[in-house]
Amino acid sequence: MSKFEEKTLQSTEIFKGNVISLQVDEVQLPNGRTSNREIVKHPGAVAVIAITDTKKVVMVEQYRKALERTIVEIPAGKLEAGELPEMTAKRELEEETGYLANKWTYLQSFSTSPGFADEIIHLFVAEELTRSHSNLAMDEDEFIDVHEYSVVEMEDAVLSERIFDAKTAYAVIWAKMNVK
Repeated sequence: MSKFEEKTLQSTEIFKGNVISLQVDEVQLPNGRTSNREIVKHPGAVAVIAITDTKKVVMVEQYRKALERTIVEIPAGKLEAGELPEMTAKRELEEETGYLANKWTYLQSFSTSPGFADEIIHLFVAEELTRSHSNLAMDEDEFIDVHEYSVVEMEDAVLSERIFDAKTAYAVIWAKMNVK
């Protein structure tokens, strides 16, 4: 037990949606006092650093309503109930980009916003890409353009804020160190 641990005294669900829920937890602080914590519950997600034979990273461009703008990201998606992260990664890569990968490497998992959310992203590297011949369609509410970026183009996209999310910024750092 950490000396900073906060013991949950009561948890109240405030909202339950299709993707997230929101709860307010009353907690006992390490000093004995109580406080409230607003927590977004999320089933988790995957993200994929897909590398082409020409050493480019497959990116998706899409509008993000929460930001009120279009950004460029690595392919990613929500874990479905009972689905292993590896299967989600394969499904999302194919659905969002039309690519399959013959080589998969688990990289690591990390928290996206630990101050208020429990979402964990499982990050994979996909290599030896081929085009899918199936007619898998992206989600009906998803509108995406697929691009291939060199490491230099990714760095430029960070500087111009076309890349604006943490998982993709992490992918840029990883690609700079590993894609040669």
